[in-house]
Amino acid sequence: MIIKYISFLIGLTWSYSLIKTQSIFSKKAGLIFKIFISKVSWLTFIAAIYFGYKNFTIEYILIGVVISVALVHAGFLILGKFLKTKFNEKQLLLAKNFFEYSLIVWVLYYFFY
Repeated sequence: MIIKYISFLIGLTWSYSLIKTQSIFSKKAGLIFKIFISKVSWLTFIAAIYFGYKNFTIEYILIGVVISVALVHAGFLILGKFLKTKFNEKQLLLAKNFFEYSLIVWVLYYFFY
């Protein structure tokens, strides 16, 4: 039972973290991210909730969703503060642009090959 609940929490946290990641990207990369990754993540999130519905009570499902969402938001907040203390604004913008263009190139490569 504990292993099932931990896997339920991991599935919720993983899928919600990918959903939350979409908000970091700019409009052009965010659109690609939304189409290819976020849609699948929402389906995974819903499937994890359905898995919880089949195996646990409603209280455990709600507690799991709240824990996962709070954990992801806290993680993003802590990581954002950490990155801002270690790097200046120009370095962060450069890294963000690099990851955005890498995502676009990766999707184009996937389509053509």
